[in-house]
This record gives sequence, structure tokens and C-alpha cells, in this order.
Amino acid sequence: MRRTEVLDGVRMLKFRDVFGRCEQGRLSKLEAAELLGINERTFRRWCRRYEEEGEAGLLDRRLGKPSARRVPAGEVEEVERLYRERYEGFTAKHFHEHLVQSHSFRWGYSWTKTYLQNRGYLQKAPRRGAHRRKRPRKPLPGMMLHQDGSRHGWIPAFDRALDLIITLDDATNEIYSAFLVEEEGTFSSFRGLAKVFAVWGLPLSLYSDRGSHYFFTPKAGEKVDPRALTQVGRGLAQLGIEHIAAYSPQARGRCERMFRTLQDRLPKELALAGIADMEAANRFIADVFLPAYNARFAVTAAEPGSAFVPVGLTQWQDVLCVQEERVVGNDNTVAFQGLRLQIPPSRLRPHFVKAKVRVHQYYDGTHAIFHGPQCLARYNANGRVIEETVKWAA
Repeated sequence: MRRTEVLDGVRMLKFRDVFGRCEQGRLSKLEAAELLGINERTFRRWCRRYEEEGEAGLLDRRLGKPSARRVPAGEVEEVERLYRERYEGFTAKHFHEHLVQSHSFRWGYSWTKTYLQNRGYLQKAPRRGAHRRKRPRKPLPGMMLHQDGSRHGWIPAFDRALDLIITLDDATNEIYSAFLVEEEGTFSSFRGLAKVFAVWGLPLSLYSDRGSHYFFTPKAGEKVDPRALTQVGRGLAQLGIEHIAAYSPQARGRCERMFRTLQDRLPKELALAGIADMEAANRFIADVFLPAYNARFAVTAAEPGSAFVPVGLTQWQDVLCVQEERVVGNDNTVAFQGLRLQIPPSRLRPHFVKAKVRVHQYYDGTHAIFHGPQCLARYNANGRVIEETVKWAA
């Protein structure tokens, strides 16, 4: 049984019940019409047809009849022949224009497109993504920072591409830190954040892409694992800074637009200044380019004040670093990435043989060894002791 026939059966049962109650005077024609979900005029027409023809009068008279708007079979065949023999490869819109102009076709573009797709002549367009709305800026500086990198030929006279790492404020669009590195990674992220923390303090949140140095993603393209922290994630968590992951280029629109502007302007400025190496370029960016860029493109925050939390160097210096545990050897040394870090004599204990210690590696190449909260020593990039530190309570 077809669906339309089932619906007509249900409609007849309901109509007969309502019609009987109306005949008995228990319902007015207006009330009966409302129960059936139709207007009073339609109900009166149904009553007349029921009285004249019985139940047959309530059948949908369109059943079994072709639609008046149906494209005749002959024209359907002609459309297919024309597309196959004369207009192959045309888009549905282009083909429909020719049908109307040259072949007196009277039916719509939607039918033409659907017919060609159903016959396999055209591919259906991929489903569009969700409509996106521009996110309003945060009202105060320090509420959200953005950090991102872009690989480009930033120095025209240089022989290879470099990564430009920027850290900017969502509220004002001001770039707090920008510098070139050989390759974006954990240390470039720490370096950018350190420059901001030293001047402005700690922000409330950081917004970044899902690069492997920012987040651990168990399966490509899916959500990040909030429990498996990278070194950057661990550092932000220790400082109480919320780390927000972007899940599309559109979500990082501010950084994407800014990089387009920077890729147009910065290489020209570096070439104009005759700069040909990365060290000189970074000095130029910090001292000349950034102040001029921020004066030109930064905006005023929506509200006065700041959300930055001022902190001292000691509160974040030993957090923005790579931290790894090691076991001290029999000679009171720690092996770390090809270096042998010698622990100097300490008043904390006679020796640290077999003790678990924590090695810190900083973005400037220096190192430190911690035993619990105590810093035992600091080392330069070559592993030589530059500072012995043992703190005692007063």
C-alpha cells in the first residue's frame, strides 16, 4: 500500500469521527475544521463531497495523475541527447542557459542540474561548511594571546625560508613579540612567551594551532588529548594559563590575515634596509619594524585596563623550559643530550648518586639541574657550570 493511500485512510477515519460529532451538534463547523487542521471553508467543501460521493469524495484527486509541471518524456530525452552530443562538459548553469536561449526549454535550472547529476553527467557539489561568524575581540589586553608561525622567504637576500614566530594580543592586535628562527618548535614558543611575560606579565589564555609542540593529538584531524601535555602545555598549566586549540584555519583568522600583511611588508623592509642574515633581521624587527607596525595596525581595546598579571622573573623562568627527569651517575654527573652535567658539591647532601633529578633546558641553550624545588646548578650551552645555587630558609 502506498504512503498516500495510508494517509487518506487515516484522514477518512478522523473526518468521519469529526463529521459525526458535527452532525450531532456537538461541534461547530469552525471547531471541527480546527480539529482537522484545515480552515472552515475546506471543511464545508469536504462535507459536501462526502454527502454527495461518500468516502470516494475524500480521496486525493491528484493520485495517479502526472504533475502538470512534469517535464515531458520527449523533452527529457532531448535534454540528455543535447548534453551528451553537443554540450558535454558544460556546467549545469551554462547548459541550462543554452537550453532556454537556443532550444526553447521552459523548465527550471534546478531540474536541469538535478537530472544531470542523477544521470551521472555531473558530480554533486561537496557539502558546504558551517556558516562562520567573526568572533568579537576580547575587551581587555591580556585576556587572550595568539601565537603562530609562518614559513616564508622573509629575507630576500637569504638563501632559504625561515619561520617567523609572532605572539599578539587579541584585544588590540598588537604584536608583542616577533622573531625569525630556522624551525618553529617548543623553544621558539617558550622564547615568544618569555618576551611577553618579562614585559607585560602572565595572560589569562593562549590560543594556538594544534602543532605537535603545542598539543598531543591521538589521531590526526581529531580532538587533542587534554591529559597528555606537551612541554608547552605543561608550562602553561603550571602557570595557570588556559591553552585553547584552534581546529581550523578560519579559527585562526586573525593570525592568517596578519601573516598575509607581514609577508607583503616585512621582506620589502628588510631588503630596503640591506639586511641579509637572520641575526640582523631579528634586531631590525624588534627595534624598527614592530614599533612602526603596531603604530599603524594596533587598535584600542574595548575597555580600559589590563588582564595581565604582573609576576617576577623567578616565578616563570624555570617553568618555560623543557623539563626531563634523570638519574645521577656514580660520578655525580647527569647525561643529557650528549652533555655531561657535573653536579658541584652541595650542602644539601654529601652526594646525589642514584638520586632522581630534573634537568631544565631553556630556549637560550642554557641548562639547570633541580632536586625537588632546589636548583643545584646552572650551566651554559656547553655544559659548564655558570652558577651554583642552594637556597636556605632564613
